[in-house]
Amino acid sequence: MGFPTYRPRRMRVNEAARNLIRETALDAGDFIYPFFVCPGTGVRDEIPSMPGVFRMSIDQLEAEMKELLDLGIRYVMPFGIPEEKDEVGSGAYAEDGIVQQAVRAIKVATPDMYVICDVCLCEYTSHGHCGLLDEAGYVKNDETLELLAKVAVSQVRAGADMVAPSDMMDGRVAAIRAALDEAGFVNTPILAYSVKYASGYYGPFRDAADSAPAFGDRRAYQMDPANAEEALREAELDIEEGADLLMVKPALAYLDVLKEVRDTFGYPTVAYNVSGEYAMVKAAAANGWIDEKRVVLETLLSMKRAGACAILTYHAKDAARWLAEG
Repeated sequence: MGFPTYRPRRMRVNEAARNLIRETALDAGDFIYPFFVCPGTGVRDEIPSMPGVFRMSIDQLEAEMKELLDLGIRYVMPFGIPEEKDEVGSGAYAEDGIVQQAVRAIKVATPDMYVICDVCLCEYTSHGHCGLLDEAGYVKNDETLELLAKVAVSQVRAGADMVAPSDMMDGRVAAIRAALDEAGFVNTPILAYSVKYASGYYGPFRDAADSAPAFGDRRAYQMDPANAEEALREAELDIEEGADLLMVKPALAYLDVLKEVRDTFGYPTVAYNVSGEYAMVKAAAANGWIDEKRVVLETLLSMKRAGACAILTYHAKDAARWLAEG
């Protein structure tokens, strides 16, 4: 009795056939590009901890948006660096706030660009926390909701196509949905930062946006990295309150959570490839330790494979160029 003959399990195909049978595809249209806008004129300052990412003044945005559209990227998220900060983060909901000005400028220069606005107060408060504080320094959840709703409405009035609350206050999706509806913006979708961990991967962003807490940290209202089931509870609550899309942040260290959220609810789920993930790749590539192109595309593909319908990433421009090269 001889050994049975098995057909080979590995497909012997050329590159063209491999593209045909590939299970997961990555495209420039999958990317949302985050960027930082600041006061002034003629400003384009590279962020030291995020090579290739810049703080830009509003007059620089037209060229930036046209470059993105030429690369096939049509979704952006502006983060504002205000000229002044106060205890209540009033710059976040001011009609002439830095993000509101940026949105108007983008919509005039490139009407086809889809603008998603982050809804939070941390970049605008003098204390760096995501909400109003009581005398003991704790965030006042319910009092903060009214301000978050004002932020969202002001952004949509300026021309934002979607809002994305990132504060992690309880009930903020419902409050924002009610405020948008009352203002007549019933068709504006909400991308909820439903699963946002208290992560060490946010450092470069906080440098770029000058949004680090002046004291303490945000563990009281962001999630414990040890918890996965909590992510499902948070996502379910946001769906019940009216979220149209969900987000998992960070992405790379939480691919298991991303997949679980997507598989459990079947809702469009966005992965945030955060600043620390970006900075690590850039640093390793600068030292010649990794092939940047290969690692970036492999990383982004892993997020798509885990279930992301879109990826918020600072790698977007480079990745789009590499994908266009084939």
